[in-house]
Amino acid sequence: MPLSLAVLVSGGGSNLQALIDRIEQGVLDAEIKLVVANKPDAYGLIRARKNGIPTKVVVHSDFPSRGDFDREVLRAIEAHQAEAVILAGFMRILSPGFVQAFHRRMLNIHPALLPSFPGAHGQRDAADYGVRISGCTVHFVDEIMDHGPVVIQAAVPAEPGEGGDALAARILKLEHRIFPQAVQWLAEGRLITEDRHVRLTPAKRPPADLSDLGVCLVNPPLEQGF
Repeated sequence: MPLSLAVLVSGGGSNLQALIDRIEQGVLDAEIKLVVANKPDAYGLIRARKNGIPTKVVVHSDFPSRGDFDREVLRAIEAHQAEAVILAGFMRILSPGFVQAFHRRMLNIHPALLPSFPGAHGQRDAADYGVRISGCTVHFVDEIMDHGPVVIQAAVPAEPGEGGDALAARILKLEHRIFPQAVQWLAEGRLITEDRHVRLTPAKRPPADLSDLGVCLVNPPLEQGF
């Protein structure tokens, strides 16, 4: 059976679209049961509706506390019987109770090589710092922002003075590849967590073609279809 997902978004939802595309291509063994946004104008909602995916808007400012907001989101997810939660550009910190409800069943994508440059502006912060290598990280979500065990990372060269927007555009291409792959590994039950270390159990699959991405490093390696 496909892994049933709830995807949380705050903005454009390009990583949501990457998941939708891989599902439609038949390489991601998942079904998106619900897309939740904390902003009514999030373009991710339009992407979901175009693909016939149920949506729910839960505006965080309508609730007196973070816990109340999280409980409303959790009720919506449970009503749609989602087994895992995917944070695709969701710009809210979730409460410990919410995190524990989906322990090791919630993934986030961050546009920097964690633990460096956590927070909302990872690409800009990396560019401003003058790093020579940057990238993105998919990790399990825990109670601390951008902190949970790392599932997969991808790295690209960072050019002096190119600025956060240019670096972000190159990183985004990698996000769209590694995030669906990580969700597929989760769906297959191949992610084994030991303390902070995530081990990927082996599968006999050929590697993905990364020639369209230019110079990059991805670990663990992407598999065919991703």
